[in-house]
Parts: sequence; structure tokens; C-alpha cells
Amino acid sequence: MHFVKKQPNEKRQDLVTKLKSKKLLRFPGAYNALVAKLIEEIGYDGVYVSGAVMANDLALPDIGLTTLHDISTKSHQIARVTNLPTIIDIDTGFGEAMNVSRTIETIESLGISGCHIEDQMNPKRCGHLDNKDLVSTEDMVKKIKAAVKARKDKNFQIIARTDANASEGLEKTIARAQAYVDAGADIVFPEALKDEKEFAEFRKKINVYLLSNMTEFGKSKLLTMKELEDLGYNIVIYPVTTQRLALKNVEDGLRQIFKEGHQNNVLDKMQTRKRLYELVDYEKYGEFDKSVFNFSTKGT
Repeated sequence: MHFVKKQPNEKRQDLVTKLKSKKLLRFPGAYNALVAKLIEEIGYDGVYVSGAVMANDLALPDIGLTTLHDISTKSHQIARVTNLPTIIDIDTGFGEAMNVSRTIETIESLGISGCHIEDQMNPKRCGHLDNKDLVSTEDMVKKIKAAVKARKDKNFQIIARTDANASEGLEKTIARAQAYVDAGADIVFPEALKDEKEFAEFRKKINVYLLSNMTEFGKSKLLTMKELEDLGYNIVIYPVTTQRLALKNVEDGLRQIFKEGHQNNVLDKMQTRKRLYELVDYEKYGEFDKSVFNFSTKGT
């Protein structure tokens, strides 16, 4: 049920409308559906689902071990609980051009608003690690053309990610990006640009919507919302932020409970039962079926 009012096509239209505003859109990463609901409640513009986070959720490294089934299941669970548009990471598209077509058809049918595909070879690596191998520009162009052709809704956003900066330099990265735009990409995602100067140079040369990645502990300087907006970027993602916040607090709490033998000293670090019930819309389900919500959360 989830009490979501907007249909997938409406969410995609919303994304297109928001992009035309020229304001920087903020898309925090959601590692599960509850986090997506928080993102919407707080007032962000959209939800992002990271390939690294989906791999980490399975206790796997981000080296292309997840499957189309894995990412479809997780991203659908997340997208269906929010009225916001959801953008997801499809790594290298799970194969060549024909596989990319199937990937786009699959995820579009699950209510996603857009996805990014990268120009790495398999096994791929996290975008902020060294020694990444890239496919040729020509092969990536074929994938982008396949993705564009496969979508049913013209508002479904095809985002071309290039990982070329670390190995080929900014000039060749820009050349790749322009080829991807010519192939039909709606948005370009230049991964691992180092600083304001590189972000500005890329914006100067590429005349489509641009996505920036403000991931912690990576190669890019962490820029503020205002800095990115002034540089002319259209979307910023915080891909692993919520998972990192959660896991650090879970680890700290578990260690304290293990040491002390009880959880009394970490209760202030926990979400209350009352707050959880608010987030999962317990009362709304109760209104649908009065036999469900027949208790009080006062004092919890």
C-alpha cells in the first residue's frame, strides 16, 4: 500500500520539471525503503540507489558481483514507497548493448525514474579507486544508444557516467562525455573530478544536465550545495552517506552492549518505537483496518 500518491510517470515528469528549474537537486542515497521515506519527509528532491550500497548490503565488494535481479529487487522496494523520483546505479549495464536494453526495460517497468551506466570494463571498481579499465568510447556509445532506444517513457533519464578522469585525464574525459551526449544521454556524470577547477572546466565544455558525486573519503573535494549550484551542476548525490552513518552507529552500539552487558546506555542513540511507527504509517494502516491500530504509542 505505502500510501504513495504519484505514479511512476508522474515522478519522471517531476524530475524533468525540477531539472528545468536549474536549481541543484539533492539526491541522498537510500540503503532501504525506510531511508527513502525519511529522505522524502525531510524535503530532498529525490532518492538515489547506489550500486556500491547494494553490493555492501549483500556483504560484497563493489566489483560487479551484483546481478540485474539484485538491483531490481532493491531499487523497486525503495522507489515504490516514495513520491520522489528515484535514480539508480546499473554499473556497466550487466552486459553489452542487448543486455543494456533488457536492463532498461526491467528497471523502467519497476517505477524507476532514471539510471546511470558507466564506461568501465568488468570486473568494475568503485569509482574512487585507482587502476580502472575502460571500454572504448565506441562501445560505450553503443550501450547508450541501446538504453535510449529501450526506454518507453521519454522522461526516463539516461545518465552516462564516465570514469576516465583518473586514467585518461580531463581533456579525454570531456571528449568521451561529448560522444555520450551525441549518442543521446540526457545527463552526464563525470566521476572523481578532483576540485572546483575540474568541475568548472567540465561544465564549460558539456552542455547538458550534469550530476556530481559527493561521496565521502573519495577523490573529489566535498563541495557545498551552493558551490555546486554556482558551478552549474544540476544534481548532487550522496551515495553511501546514510549507510555509513547507520553502520558506524550500529557498530558503536553493539560494541558498547557487548562490553557492558546491557543496552541502557545507548537508548538515546536509538529511534523510538513511536518514531518508527510514524515512519511506517502505522496509523494510516489502522485507519484502513481499525483492528490493526488499536493501541497507544504514548511514552514510547
